[in-house]
Amino acid sequence: MSLQIAETTVKGKWVRVPALSYKGNSIVAKGSWVRLAQILDEEWLDTELEDPEVCAKLLKSQRRTGLRADILTFAQKLPLTIPKYNYHTEWDSIAAIPTSSFRQWWAGLPRESRKNVRRSQKRGVEVFVRPLDDHLIHGIMDASNESPVRQGMAYRHFGKTFEQVKKDHSSFLDHSDYICAYVGEELIGLIWLIYSGKIGSILQILTKPSHRDKRPANALIAKAVELCEAKGLLYLTYGMFNYGNKKRNSLREFKERNGFIEVLVPRFYIPLTPWGKFCMKARLHRGLIGILPHGAIMASTRVRSMCYALWCSNGSTIERLNRIRHMRWSTLTYNCSVPDEQAKNQSVSMTYPIE
Repeated sequence: MSLQIAETTVKGKWVRVPALSYKGNSIVAKGSWVRLAQILDEEWLDTELEDPEVCAKLLKSQRRTGLRADILTFAQKLPLTIPKYNYHTEWDSIAAIPTSSFRQWWAGLPRESRKNVRRSQKRGVEVFVRPLDDHLIHGIMDASNESPVRQGMAYRHFGKTFEQVKKDHSSFLDHSDYICAYVGEELIGLIWLIYSGKIGSILQILTKPSHRDKRPANALIAKAVELCEAKGLLYLTYGMFNYGNKKRNSLREFKERNGFIEVLVPRFYIPLTPWGKFCMKARLHRGLIGILPHGAIMASTRVRSMCYALWCSNGSTIERLNRIRHMRWSTLTYNCSVPDEQAKNQSVSMTYPIE
């Protein structure tokens, strides 16, 4: 196991971090007052950490001259949900849709969600699976630059250059798909879907706020479920169902309306230092979102949303951001055409039962 440098994204920006090479994977340490070591891009890999006891011993032995970490953590992979190890275990709350039967998922949706999928079709939304190329990257830029604030916080991908967006989306190309929603020639939404083993995981859902009435997100999720069933996958996942003690929120409600359920997956923790052992006993390794009560988390979220709302009410700020965006675009050639027949043939036909 040797020290190296790995690239990862932090709040939408690429940074170089120290990493340890272990059995073909890079292990990085995150956090400041308590350092958690884990496999880089763990959630997008086919396999979980091999020989965790050996890994923990190696991390301990080189701590002074290599990667500083207080706790080693790793999660078990779906579909296995029974803990395989006797280490300290907590539970990751995964938002998942069983994809063995599209019809079963469709029948279990709320009536309004089924109407939203049909509404998108009636309003001219077409969904295709497309490869990542320059046309698609320009479309992603266009969708990202519609608003600097989303879900009550600054949107980290607003105003990025062509090269930045291309780099963001150049990972996992050998085991991913882009599911794209179009109205005519315009890309109004997409899902970046990553395949790992028998699981399809949504890395990103991006939609244009100006086309919210066409319900592109509902159409995209329906296509993703259909695609996962066609590939014989067991689950479609979309991040966490519950984030720490943050239980009820708009993102969870969106997932519930689209048929996602909570699936609990074991996550293991191995203390590497006395400080790490203390933090585990005091539950400090969970971070603020895992320590503070739900009411305090939601209160801070509301305050943050109010601050961004006041920021957005400053017209000069928005004009300045848009001016920067257009200056960047002035050097680019935008030509996002309608998907050709080859791209259309990559899509899986969407046929929904009539109620």
